[in-house]
Amino acid sequence: MKDALVVRIDDAIRRLDEFDALLDARSPSEFLEDHLPGATSAPVLDDAERARVGTLYKSHGAFEAKRVGAALVARNIASILETRLATHGRDWRPLVYCWRGGNRSGSLATVMARVGWRTSVLEGGYREFRRHVIADLALAPQRLSLRIVTGRTGSGKSLLLERLHALGEQVLDLEQLAAHRGSVLGHLPDRAQPSQKRFETLLWARLRALDPSRPVWVESESRKIGQCQVPESLILRMRESPCVRVEADDAVRARLLLSEYRHFVEDPARLSARMAALRPLHGHERIDEWLRLATAGQWEAFVVALLREHYDPSYDRSMQRNFARLDAARSVVLEGDDPASVDAAARRLVEAAPAA
Repeated sequence: MKDALVVRIDDAIRRLDEFDALLDARSPSEFLEDHLPGATSAPVLDDAERARVGTLYKSHGAFEAKRVGAALVARNIASILETRLATHGRDWRPLVYCWRGGNRSGSLATVMARVGWRTSVLEGGYREFRRHVIADLALAPQRLSLRIVTGRTGSGKSLLLERLHALGEQVLDLEQLAAHRGSVLGHLPDRAQPSQKRFETLLWARLRALDPSRPVWVESESRKIGQCQVPESLILRMRESPCVRVEADDAVRARLLLSEYRHFVEDPARLSARMAALRPLHGHERIDEWLRLATAGQWEAFVVALLREHYDPSYDRSMQRNFARLDAARSVVLEGDDPASVDAAARRLVEAAPAA
Protein backbone atom coordinates (compact mmCIF):
# COMPACT_ATOMS: atom_id res chain seq x y z
CA MET A 1 0.00 0.00 0.00
CA LYS A 2 1.25 3.45 -0.86
CA ASP A 3 1.16 6.31 1.61
CA ALA A 4 0.87 10.01 0.89
CA LEU A 5 4.11 11.98 0.71
CA VAL A 6 4.59 14.90 3.09
CA VAL A 7 5.98 18.00 1.36
CA ARG A 8 7.48 20.99 3.16
CA ILE A 9 6.31 24.46 2.14
CA ASP A 10 9.57 25.58 0.46
CA ASP A 11 9.66 22.42 -1.62
CA ALA A 12 5.97 22.72 -2.49
CA ILE A 13 6.39 26.32 -3.66
CA ARG A 14 9.28 25.34 -5.92
CA ARG A 15 7.24 22.49 -7.35
CA LEU A 16 3.80 24.09 -7.66
CA ASP A 17 3.79 23.72 -11.43
CA GLU A 18 4.76 20.05 -11.18
CA PHE A 19 1.56 18.96 -9.43
CA ASP A 20 -1.36 18.06 -11.67
CA ALA A 21 -3.79 19.56 -9.15
CA LEU A 22 -3.90 21.34 -5.81
CA LEU A 23 -6.82 20.17 -3.70
CA ASP A 24 -8.03 22.29 -0.79
CA ALA A 25 -9.72 20.01 1.75
CA ARG A 26 -10.94 22.90 3.92
CA SER A 27 -14.52 24.14 4.02
CA PRO A 28 -15.94 26.26 1.18
CA SER A 29 -15.84 29.47 3.24
CA GLU A 30 -12.17 28.93 4.13
CA PHE A 31 -11.42 28.36 0.46
CA LEU A 32 -13.35 31.48 -0.55
CA GLU A 33 -11.37 33.65 1.86
CA ASP A 34 -8.08 32.50 0.32
CA HIS A 35 -6.34 29.47 -1.15
CA LEU A 36 -3.12 28.44 -2.87
CA PRO A 37 -2.78 29.71 -6.46
CA GLY A 38 -4.52 27.33 -8.83
CA ALA A 39 -6.16 25.27 -6.09
CA THR A 40 -9.65 23.81 -6.38
CA SER A 41 -12.05 23.21 -3.52
CA ALA A 42 -12.45 19.59 -2.37
CA PRO A 43 -13.97 19.96 1.11
CA VAL A 44 -14.11 16.88 3.30
CA LEU A 45 -16.44 18.86 5.59
CA ASP A 46 -18.69 21.66 4.43
CA ASP A 47 -19.26 24.74 6.59
CA ALA A 48 -22.32 23.36 8.39
CA GLU A 49 -20.64 20.00 9.02
CA ARG A 50 -17.50 21.65 10.33
CA ALA A 51 -19.58 23.78 12.71
CA ARG A 52 -21.47 20.67 13.87
CA VAL A 53 -18.26 18.77 14.64
CA GLY A 54 -16.84 21.77 16.47
CA THR A 55 -19.97 22.06 18.60
CA LEU A 56 -19.83 18.35 19.44
CA TYR A 57 -16.21 18.71 20.47
CA LYS A 58 -17.11 21.43 22.97
CA SER A 59 -20.27 19.77 24.29
CA HIS A 60 -19.48 16.02 24.19
CA GLY A 61 -15.71 15.77 23.89
CA ALA A 62 -13.15 14.70 21.32
CA PHE A 63 -14.28 11.07 20.89
CA GLU A 64 -17.87 11.90 19.95
CA ALA A 65 -16.74 14.70 17.63
CA LYS A 66 -14.26 12.41 15.88
CA ARG A 67 -16.82 9.59 15.55
CA VAL A 68 -19.39 11.83 13.88
CA GLY A 69 -16.76 13.74 11.92
CA ALA A 70 -15.20 10.55 10.56
CA ALA A 71 -18.55 9.40 9.16
CA LEU A 72 -19.13 12.77 7.50
CA VAL A 73 -15.59 12.85 6.08
CA ALA A 74 -15.91 9.30 4.76
CA ARG A 75 -19.13 10.11 2.90
CA ASN A 76 -17.69 13.31 1.46
CA ILE A 77 -14.47 11.62 0.32
CA ALA A 78 -16.57 8.95 -1.40
CA SER A 79 -18.48 11.68 -3.22
CA ILE A 80 -15.23 13.41 -4.24
CA LEU A 81 -13.87 10.13 -5.64
CA GLU A 82 -17.07 9.41 -7.54
CA THR A 83 -17.38 12.88 -9.06
CA ARG A 84 -14.50 15.32 -9.48
CA LEU A 85 -11.74 12.69 -9.32
CA ALA A 86 -13.49 10.00 -11.36
CA THR A 87 -11.74 10.74 -14.66
CA HIS A 88 -8.11 10.86 -13.49
CA GLY A 89 -5.72 8.09 -14.48
CA ARG A 90 -3.11 6.42 -12.33
CA ASP A 91 -0.33 8.86 -13.32
CA TRP A 92 -2.22 11.84 -11.87
CA ARG A 93 -0.18 13.66 -9.15
CA PRO A 94 -2.10 15.92 -6.74
CA LEU A 95 -1.08 17.99 -3.72
CA VAL A 96 -3.63 18.07 -0.89
CA TYR A 97 -3.78 20.56 1.98
CA CYS A 98 -6.09 21.74 4.75
CA TRP A 99 -5.68 24.33 7.53
CA ARG A 100 -2.73 22.73 9.34
CA GLY A 101 -1.98 19.66 7.25
CA GLY A 102 -3.78 17.46 9.76
CA ASN A 103 -6.91 15.32 9.79
CA ARG A 104 -8.82 16.75 6.85
CA SER A 105 -6.05 16.67 4.26
CA GLY A 106 -4.61 13.53 5.82
CA SER A 107 -7.90 11.66 5.46
CA LEU A 108 -8.38 12.64 1.82
CA ALA A 109 -4.74 12.07 0.90
CA THR A 110 -4.62 8.64 2.57
CA VAL A 111 -7.58 7.38 0.55
CA MET A 112 -6.23 8.88 -2.68
CA ALA A 113 -2.80 7.33 -2.09
CA ARG A 114 -4.39 3.94 -1.46
CA VAL A 115 -6.24 4.25 -4.74
CA GLY A 116 -2.82 4.48 -6.36
CA TRP A 117 -2.34 8.15 -7.10
CA ARG A 118 1.02 9.65 -6.18
CA THR A 119 -0.44 12.00 -3.57
CA SER A 120 1.40 14.66 -1.59
CA VAL A 121 0.27 16.51 1.53
CA LEU A 122 1.43 20.03 2.37
CA GLU A 123 3.11 19.98 5.77
CA GLY A 124 1.60 22.68 7.95
CA GLY A 125 -1.22 23.21 5.45
CA TYR A 126 -2.61 26.59 4.46
CA ARG A 127 -1.37 28.11 7.71
CA GLU A 128 2.23 27.42 6.72
CA PHE A 129 1.59 28.75 3.22
CA ARG A 130 0.15 31.93 4.71
CA ARG A 131 3.27 32.42 6.84
CA HIS A 132 5.39 31.97 3.73
CA VAL A 133 3.36 34.60 1.82
CA ILE A 134 3.67 37.16 4.62
CA ALA A 135 7.42 36.62 4.94
CA ASP A 136 7.98 36.78 1.19
CA LEU A 137 5.90 39.94 0.75
CA ALA A 138 8.14 41.67 3.27
CA LEU A 139 11.23 40.98 1.13
CA ALA A 140 10.15 40.60 -2.51
CA PRO A 141 9.52 44.30 -3.33
CA GLN A 142 13.13 45.18 -2.51
CA ARG A 143 14.29 42.91 -5.32
CA LEU A 144 12.23 44.78 -7.92
CA SER A 145 13.18 47.77 -10.06
CA LEU A 146 9.93 49.73 -10.10
CA ARG A 147 8.88 52.54 -12.46
CA ILE A 148 5.95 54.53 -11.06
CA VAL A 149 3.30 55.80 -13.47
CA THR A 150 1.91 58.97 -11.91
CA GLY A 151 -0.78 61.30 -13.17
CA ARG A 152 -4.00 62.85 -12.01
CA THR A 153 -7.25 60.90 -11.89
CA GLY A 154 -8.52 60.08 -15.37
CA SER A 155 -5.19 60.49 -17.13
CA GLY A 156 -5.37 56.93 -18.44
CA LYS A 157 -2.85 55.24 -16.15
CA SER A 158 -4.71 51.91 -16.08
CA LEU A 159 -5.10 51.89 -19.87
CA LEU A 160 -1.41 52.66 -20.23
CA LEU A 161 -0.49 49.77 -17.95
CA GLU A 162 -2.57 47.46 -20.13
CA ARG A 163 -0.83 48.75 -23.24
CA LEU A 164 2.61 48.47 -21.64
CA HIS A 165 1.85 44.83 -20.87
CA ALA A 166 0.81 44.26 -24.49
CA LEU A 167 4.11 45.80 -25.59
CA GLY A 168 6.02 43.21 -23.56
CA GLU A 169 6.77 45.34 -20.52
CA GLN A 170 6.47 43.96 -16.98
CA VAL A 171 3.43 45.39 -15.22
CA LEU A 172 2.12 45.16 -11.67
CA ASP A 173 -1.55 46.20 -11.80
CA LEU A 174 -2.61 46.56 -8.18
CA GLU A 175 -6.09 47.81 -9.02
CA GLN A 176 -6.73 44.72 -11.11
CA LEU A 177 -5.62 42.47 -8.26
CA ALA A 178 -7.75 44.40 -5.76
CA ALA A 179 -10.78 44.57 -8.11
CA HIS A 180 -11.12 48.28 -7.41
CA ARG A 181 -10.22 51.50 -9.21
CA GLY A 182 -8.77 53.13 -6.14
CA SER A 183 -11.17 55.95 -5.27
CA VAL A 184 -14.46 56.55 -3.51
CA LEU A 185 -16.20 55.73 -6.81
CA GLY A 186 -13.87 52.85 -7.59
CA HIS A 187 -16.06 49.84 -6.75
CA LEU A 188 -16.56 47.59 -9.77
CA PRO A 189 -20.22 46.94 -10.55
CA ASP A 190 -19.79 43.27 -11.42
CA ARG A 191 -16.95 42.08 -9.22
CA ALA A 192 -16.48 42.02 -5.46
CA GLN A 193 -13.15 42.83 -3.90
CA PRO A 194 -11.09 39.90 -2.63
CA SER A 195 -10.41 39.44 1.06
CA GLN A 196 -7.18 40.92 2.37
CA LYS A 197 -5.63 37.46 2.51
CA ARG A 198 -6.71 36.71 -1.05
CA PHE A 199 -5.36 40.03 -2.29
CA GLU A 200 -2.00 39.30 -0.68
CA THR A 201 -1.86 35.81 -2.19
CA LEU A 202 -2.67 37.21 -5.66
CA LEU A 203 -0.01 39.88 -5.17
CA TRP A 204 2.52 37.30 -3.97
CA ALA A 205 1.87 35.12 -7.02
CA ARG A 206 2.30 38.10 -9.34
CA LEU A 207 5.51 39.26 -7.67
CA ARG A 208 7.14 35.83 -7.90
CA ALA A 209 6.39 35.76 -11.65
CA LEU A 210 8.30 39.00 -12.28
CA ASP A 211 11.90 39.13 -13.50
CA PRO A 212 13.94 41.25 -11.02
CA SER A 213 16.45 42.11 -13.76
CA ARG A 214 13.82 44.04 -15.77
CA PRO A 215 11.82 47.17 -14.86
CA VAL A 216 8.32 46.75 -13.47
CA TRP A 217 5.66 49.39 -14.18
CA VAL A 218 3.18 50.15 -11.40
CA GLU A 219 0.63 52.91 -10.84
CA SER A 220 1.09 55.43 -8.02
CA GLU A 221 -1.44 53.89 -5.63
CA SER A 222 -2.20 54.86 -2.06
CA ARG A 223 -1.92 52.50 0.89
CA LYS A 224 -5.48 51.29 0.46
CA ILE A 225 -7.23 50.28 -2.75
CA GLY A 226 -10.84 50.10 -1.68
CA GLN A 227 -10.73 47.74 1.30
CA CYS A 228 -7.44 46.09 0.31
CA GLN A 229 -4.30 47.21 2.12
CA VAL A 230 -1.09 47.30 0.07
CA PRO A 231 1.77 45.70 2.07
CA GLU A 232 4.02 48.22 3.76
CA SER A 233 7.14 46.86 2.10
CA LEU A 234 5.69 47.44 -1.37
CA ILE A 235 4.37 50.92 -0.56
CA LEU A 236 7.77 51.99 0.74
CA ARG A 237 9.51 50.58 -2.33
CA MET A 238 7.07 52.40 -4.63
CA ARG A 239 7.53 55.71 -2.86
CA GLU A 240 11.30 55.65 -3.24
CA SER A 241 11.21 54.59 -6.91
CA PRO A 242 11.61 56.81 -10.02
CA CYS A 243 8.45 58.24 -11.58
CA VAL A 244 7.06 59.18 -14.97
CA ARG A 245 4.14 61.64 -15.07
CA VAL A 246 1.17 61.24 -17.46
CA GLU A 247 -0.67 64.41 -18.42
CA ALA A 248 -4.00 64.80 -20.22
CA ASP A 249 -6.36 67.75 -20.61
CA ASP A 250 -9.72 67.84 -18.85
CA ALA A 251 -11.73 66.87 -21.93
CA VAL A 252 -9.67 63.72 -22.48
CA ARG A 253 -9.85 62.80 -18.81
CA ALA A 254 -13.62 63.30 -18.74
CA ARG A 255 -14.14 61.04 -21.76
CA LEU A 256 -11.91 58.34 -20.29
CA LEU A 257 -13.68 58.42 -16.94
CA LEU A 258 -17.17 58.42 -18.45
CA SER A 259 -16.22 55.35 -20.46
CA GLU A 260 -14.67 53.62 -17.46
CA TYR A 261 -17.51 54.48 -15.06
CA ARG A 262 -20.38 53.93 -17.49
CA HIS A 263 -22.36 52.10 -14.79
CA PHE A 264 -22.87 55.39 -12.94
CA VAL A 265 -24.24 57.07 -16.04
CA GLU A 266 -26.68 54.18 -16.46
CA ASP A 267 -27.61 54.17 -12.76
CA PRO A 268 -27.47 57.68 -11.23
CA ALA A 269 -28.94 56.38 -7.96
CA ARG A 270 -25.82 54.30 -7.44
CA LEU A 271 -23.70 57.40 -8.05
CA SER A 272 -25.68 59.41 -5.50
CA ALA A 273 -25.16 56.68 -2.88
CA ARG A 274 -21.42 56.63 -3.45
CA MET A 275 -21.14 60.43 -3.45
CA ALA A 276 -22.57 60.47 0.07
CA ALA A 277 -19.11 59.48 1.31
CA LEU A 278 -17.82 62.89 0.16
CA ARG A 279 -20.39 64.96 2.04
CA PRO A 280 -18.37 65.22 5.27
CA LEU A 281 -15.43 66.52 3.22
CA HIS A 282 -17.18 68.94 0.85
CA GLY A 283 -20.54 69.64 2.48
CA HIS A 284 -24.08 69.02 1.27
CA GLU A 285 -24.33 72.12 -0.90
CA ARG A 286 -21.35 71.29 -3.12
CA ILE A 287 -22.24 67.60 -3.44
CA ASP A 288 -25.83 68.49 -4.37
CA GLU A 289 -24.51 70.94 -6.97
CA TRP A 290 -22.37 68.22 -8.53
CA LEU A 291 -25.26 65.76 -8.52
CA ARG A 292 -27.54 68.30 -10.20
CA LEU A 293 -25.13 68.34 -13.14
CA ALA A 294 -25.33 64.55 -13.36
CA THR A 295 -29.12 64.51 -13.03
CA ALA A 296 -29.35 67.07 -15.84
CA GLY A 297 -27.22 64.84 -18.06
CA GLN A 298 -24.30 67.27 -18.03
CA TRP A 299 -21.89 64.44 -17.45
CA GLU A 300 -18.72 66.05 -18.76
CA ALA A 301 -19.31 69.13 -16.61
CA PHE A 302 -19.95 66.87 -13.62
CA VAL A 303 -16.71 64.98 -14.14
CA VAL A 304 -14.61 68.10 -14.69
CA ALA A 305 -16.04 69.73 -11.55
CA LEU A 306 -15.30 66.60 -9.51
CA LEU A 307 -11.77 66.44 -10.89
CA ARG A 308 -10.90 70.09 -10.32
CA GLU A 309 -12.53 70.47 -6.90
CA HIS A 310 -11.90 67.07 -5.32
CA TYR A 311 -9.61 64.62 -7.08
CA ASP A 312 -6.87 66.91 -8.40
CA PRO A 313 -6.13 68.80 -5.15
CA SER A 314 -6.21 65.56 -3.14
CA TYR A 315 -3.98 63.70 -5.60
CA ASP A 316 -1.46 66.54 -5.87
CA ARG A 317 -1.10 66.80 -2.09
CA SER A 318 -0.70 63.06 -1.70
CA MET A 319 1.90 62.75 -4.47
CA GLN A 320 4.05 65.61 -3.21
CA ARG A 321 3.94 64.21 0.29
CA ASN A 322 4.64 60.58 -0.52
CA PHE A 323 6.72 60.13 -3.69
CA ALA A 324 10.26 61.31 -3.07
CA ARG A 325 11.33 61.37 -6.73
CA LEU A 326 8.27 63.03 -8.21
CA ASP A 327 9.97 66.36 -8.94
CA ALA A 328 12.47 64.61 -11.22
CA ALA A 329 9.74 62.88 -13.23
CA ARG A 330 9.61 63.36 -16.99
CA SER A 331 6.16 64.03 -18.49
CA VAL A 332 4.31 62.15 -21.20
CA VAL A 333 1.14 63.62 -22.72
CA LEU A 334 -1.87 61.43 -23.49
CA GLU A 335 -3.38 63.34 -26.39
CA GLY A 336 -6.63 61.45 -26.77
CA ASP A 337 -8.75 58.56 -25.51
CA ASP A 338 -8.51 56.53 -28.72
CA PRO A 339 -6.34 53.37 -28.95
CA ALA A 340 -3.74 55.04 -31.18
CA SER A 341 -3.20 57.81 -28.63
CA VAL A 342 -2.91 55.31 -25.78
CA ASP A 343 -0.41 53.26 -27.78
CA ALA A 344 1.68 56.32 -28.61
CA ALA A 345 1.72 57.47 -24.98
CA ALA A 346 2.70 54.00 -23.75
CA ARG A 347 5.63 53.93 -26.16
CA ARG A 348 6.71 57.38 -24.99
CA LEU A 349 6.55 56.14 -21.39
CA VAL A 350 9.05 53.43 -22.21
CA GLU A 351 11.32 55.98 -23.88
CA ALA A 352 11.01 58.34 -20.90
CA ALA A 353 11.62 55.66 -18.29
CA PRO A 354 14.22 56.87 -15.82
CA ALA A 355 17.14 54.77 -14.66
CA ALA A 356 16.86 53.11 -11.29
